[in-house]
Amino acid sequence: MPKMKTNRAAAKRFKVTAKGGIKSANAYTSHRFHGKTKKQRRNLRGTRMMNETTIKTYHALLQK
Repeated sequence: MPKMKTNRAAAKRFKVTAKGGIKSANAYTSHRFHGKTKKQRRNLRGTRMMNETTIKTYHALLQK
């Protein structure tokens, strides 16, 4: 049986941590900042850890 391929779109967007968690960029960061407070904009910088309920699905895409 052939190996399963990694979903390349997911591989470019997510990183798997050593303990098996998944890091990703925050949503809502591309436009329409005039409706957000400075605190919201500041907290949207950087990365976040993915929710426990969706990790299993994304591990299948990433094959790790």
